[in-house]
Amino acid sequence: MTYYGGKELAASFRQVRDNTIKIAEEIPEDKYGVKPAPDCRSIGQTLVHIALGPTFQQHIQSHKISDLKMVNFPELFQKVMAEEAKPRTKAETVAFLKSEGSKFASFLESLSESFLAETVTMSPGVTPATKSRFEMVLSPKEHEMHHRGQLMTLERMIGLVPHLTRQMQERRAGSRWCSRRKSTRCITAGSS
Repeated sequence: MTYYGGKELAASFRQVRDNTIKIAEEIPEDKYGVKPAPDCRSIGQTLVHIALGPTFQQHIQSHKISDLKMVNFPELFQKVMAEEAKPRTKAETVAFLKSEGSKFASFLESLSESFLAETVTMSPGVTPATKSRFEMVLSPKEHEMHHRGQLMTLERMIGLVPHLTRQMQERRAGSRWCSRRKSTRCITAGSS
């Protein structure tokens, strides 16, 4: 028996996606076109890219592909890129993040421990040569968190404080921190 199965994968993915959606909602629509550099995705493009992140894993796992040689990656990639290129408003982007996230989380919930334990042969030359399905279905969340870090930096660049930073600041402001330099007395965070 494992302690982290389909239900836990889904709950964890939902939490990550909810935080991404919060960022998408807080960024003004007129900032969705901001790019950190000319050859990078804009904020809006990054959000759509995140929404589509689970596509490859959902395709591989739902078709029970056990060898990646069986996947037509150029065709799949072309479909994803065409979907990513569609223009979307902020409202459409947020709705897309929600619907794609819900679809993938529901898929994760359906996965059995025995299915997650199966191995998949990677493409030739990839190390390691095999991975468990469990490890593979973690990759969309890891991918999303990578891009969410970029979005949080972009929030700072456009003058916003990310919501997770604000939440941490609120927790610190309401808690007490102990100073152990000269005494064991506690002081309120922010006071001297």
